[in-house]
Amino acid sequence: MTAKGSIIDDQGKMNNFAIEPKVYVDDQGDRTGFTPYAELLNGRLAMIGFVSLIALEVFTGSGIFGLLRSL
Repeated sequence: MTAKGSIIDDQGKMNNFAIEPKVYVDDQGDRTGFTPYAELLNGRLAMIGFVSLIALEVFTGSGIFGLLRSL
């Protein structure tokens, strides 16, 4: 006899053990290595880094090495 996912035994006591989730295999495990998704993400992050370095030089007047040298 069950009540909202819990099991009640013949003495009327509720079994409070955890209900195990259904086990399945995820077939989308091909997101590692040189995949189109990884290459797009790498390109986008490279563009963000390149644009931020140009903006740094425009706003400060010196590049990243000039800022590191002044520290």
